[in-house]
Amino acid sequence: MHTEHPYSQLTQDKLIDWLESLEILSDYRIYPLNSYENRVYRIGIEDSKPIVMKVYRPGRWNETQIREELHFTQQLADQELPVVPALTIQGDVLHERDGFLFACFPMRAGHAFELDNSEKLYRIGQLLGRVHSFGSQSPFKTRTRLSLTKPIDESLEFFKISQLIPDDLRENYLTTLEHIQTNMLPFQKILEKTPQIRTHGDFHAGNILTRDEDILLVDFDDTQMAPAMQDIWKLLSGNEQEYQAQLSELAEGYEQFYEFPDAQTKLIEPLRTTHMIRHNLWIAKRWNDPAFPQAFSWYGSSRYWSEHLLMLREQWAVLQELNSTI
Repeated sequence: MHTEHPYSQLTQDKLIDWLESLEILSDYRIYPLNSYENRVYRIGIEDSKPIVMKVYRPGRWNETQIREELHFTQQLADQELPVVPALTIQGDVLHERDGFLFACFPMRAGHAFELDNSEKLYRIGQLLGRVHSFGSQSPFKTRTRLSLTKPIDESLEFFKISQLIPDDLRENYLTTLEHIQTNMLPFQKILEKTPQIRTHGDFHAGNILTRDEDILLVDFDDTQMAPAMQDIWKLLSGNEQEYQAQLSELAEGYEQFYEFPDAQTKLIEPLRTTHMIRHNLWIAKRWNDPAFPQAFSWYGSSRYWSEHLLMLREQWAVLQELNSTI
């Protein structure tokens, strides 16, 4: 049984009322879009093009942090980068109703980008180099700063008592996290000495939309202060040869606008490891949101945890090997 989640209040009538309070008249066609962390809707507008309404998850970001995200996106748009800034409605981009913060955006259709050839990677490298060139000019004041160890600490505390992990795997999982934490400490020290810039924060193919030859960078919800490599490593896949070829193409485009962070490649596997741990914790912490058990029905099964544990132990071995070279 789930207690009533705040999102259960987001009825169609309430969304329509919020828009009408901004003097926006919908045509009552409201379609939920694929989003778990926030709630996002495509809304038809009378005598106009549809808009996208994003309702932020209560308690995740405060108003100042959300405004900083929206301001950064607008700044990138002002630099003629292909992003979608929020609409200014009645003099503001962020609005509050009934305890929820929301923003509206113009509707932009597209398909998830497929990083399947060198030309595409080169173009993405160019765009990312431009984002980072601008992002390096000043820091965020309120957005978070990336940590390699904090998600591990939080996971150790959470899963000591969580009922989502099978009891017979709990001790093994916690021990593995402790070993990873020990091996992560040298990389955390490297991270703390590495330049931090304003980044997208979750830059993967699903957040790059394409239509014909146009490319659009979307979903800056996780934007944060981080090393440039945080926006690069999720674009890499395949075997070592493919991986290096992809990195080379990205770097060639990137370096037209910003110095490629070659020295940060040693952070790729630590970043990947922390992401795996953070993602697993994210699902667990959102389990009271009915959308999560529905979308991640396999979560909590012994099979899932066994496979997750195996991948973490493999990453532990990778970190041990990397530690021997630094």
